[in-house]
Amino acid sequence: MGDPGSFRDATQIVLPATALADVRADLEAEFTVTITEDDGIARIIGSPVVIKDVGDFLARHGVSLP
Repeated sequence: MGDPGSFRDATQIVLPATALADVRADLEAEFTVTITEDDGIARIIGSPVVIKDVGDFLARHGVSLP
């Protein structure tokens, strides 16, 4: 069985909520993901394949990933 942390890293992106301000609507329209916000932190949660594509989408739109 694999490390739970590696599975979590492959299924979510965590970044400041303000980083999504300009792209959130497009992100939700294009991808099947769940976006949660708590205390200024946004979590984008989806399948590993979708999360990889979301990371590419965010990079194309100038959002820096941690």
